[in-house]
Amino acid sequence: MQLSESARAVFAVLAASSTATRPQLATGARLSKPTVSSAVAELEAAGLAARSGTLNGGTGRSAAVYDLGRAAGGVLAVDLGPAVTRARLCALDGTLLAEGTGSREEAADVVREALSALPVGAPLRTIVVAVGDVTARAEEGTVRPATAKARPVFDAVAVALPPGVPVHLENNVNCAALAELHEGAARGRHTFGYLRIGVGIGLGIVVGGQVLAGANGAAGELARLPYPWDDDLEPRHEALEEYIGARSLLRRAAEAWPEPAGSCPRTVDQLFSLAGQGGTARAIVDRHAVDVGRIAAAVTAVLDPGLLVLGGSTGAFPQLLPGVRAELQRLSWPTEVVSSQVGDLGTVVGAARLAVARGVQTVTEAGRMKD
Repeated sequence: MQLSESARAVFAVLAASSTATRPQLATGARLSKPTVSSAVAELEAAGLAARSGTLNGGTGRSAAVYDLGRAAGGVLAVDLGPAVTRARLCALDGTLLAEGTGSREEAADVVREALSALPVGAPLRTIVVAVGDVTARAEEGTVRPATAKARPVFDAVAVALPPGVPVHLENNVNCAALAELHEGAARGRHTFGYLRIGVGIGLGIVVGGQVLAGANGAAGELARLPYPWDDDLEPRHEALEEYIGARSLLRRAAEAWPEPAGSCPRTVDQLFSLAGQGGTARAIVDRHAVDVGRIAAAVTAVLDPGLLVLGGSTGAFPQLLPGVRAELQRLSWPTEVVSSQVGDLGTVVGAARLAVARGVQTVTEAGRMKD
């Protein structure tokens, strides 16, 4: 399928606006009305646009309203979390068509269920899979995690993906940073850091409204910071992530928990809930906030982002904010610190946004022809 340059421009505007009249498309694409009329006819013939109604104007005139057509298709976003898999099927205008959630073991079933909602005859344009890993493009054009962390679950999901559809792997923290940029705590900010603290740790770096990937796709891999840094101790591979991660936090809580205080919390949610009552839980959470504040100080020393958004299964708890802010102020220069606003859905929301952008690009670049 080949599209003229004007048709491709109009399609991109229609996808961004979801519905539009021809005058609105002309304004958005910066094209003349006759050129837009020709482009719309071309898109209708290809099934990429469809008339959906009429808009009545104040002068008595009416204008045809257009939506994306069935042939525009959809995109799939998958978040392969450490414990939970989430999937979203979206149209190319970002409309949510289906979503699903399941355990890590149910990842392939979650993907199949989401894909089943794709309308008959509508093509799947692209797939974005968010993984807790550095991603790299392998030989023969395929994509795989660059290290062994995410490979088992990615391989399990791969069997459920339809063949021939482009698959793009993205780092999960970078996806969540995009969600914060467009829909969360960093709206209106073009430079910031998204600091995820949970089972693992990571940093999404946004500069000028764009996520910084790095030469190896590994920008923000805080787990690789040398730790511990001491004359008598040798830094170990990803030892900082091991120390600051949720499992170690709960282990330290168990070691410090006094018998008279009752049952030791077994989850992060339980620990932070008990911290509101003071006592040992509060002391453990306060100490964790200091540790996170020191990581934040390392981030600001390098990036000076002006804003840090704390997210992740541990980092998003507002109880951490006072301690993180205090330690960061002690060690570095003024930096705003806030809690995530997108929560657990951040990664799949960001991945869906990337998938939609790539899907639109797939259509507009599929077949170029000169006007």
